[in-house]
Amino acid sequence: MAQTGQEPEPKFRWTGVCIDCADAEEMGEFYGRLLGWEVIDRDGRGWILMRDPAGGTDLLFQAERTYRAPVWPEDRDGQDKMLHFEIKVDDLDAAVAHAVALGARVADHQPQPRVRVMLDPAGHPFCLYLD
Repeated sequence: MAQTGQEPEPKFRWTGVCIDCADAEEMGEFYGRLLGWEVIDRDGRGWILMRDPAGGTDLLFQAERTYRAPVWPEDRDGQDKMLHFEIKVDDLDAAVAHAVALGARVADHQPQPRVRVMLDPAGHPFCLYLD
């Protein structure tokens, strides 16, 4: 809703995605190696920040003591996933092998032939796909 008074509207800029997990350092290591990014800040208590060197959206991880890994595909009795990443690759088989070598797992359920649903070390699904 637009403001009608003299006050300017506040400005918003989406800067990052923060993902809950059990171990932020493990997630930073995994995604850093997968994407070629570096951790640029950490608080020493389970929170880290990674910045896209190409200038995209930041990726943050926050350790939560009560974290429960999501279930893929969703199950009414399991922990629902809240989001997943879409990562474009040029060689699907090589990308899957690389992600597995870094600690990812191939999900049992694979709904599309040009996409591989993977699970990161915390159990979050992410998709590697061919254009």
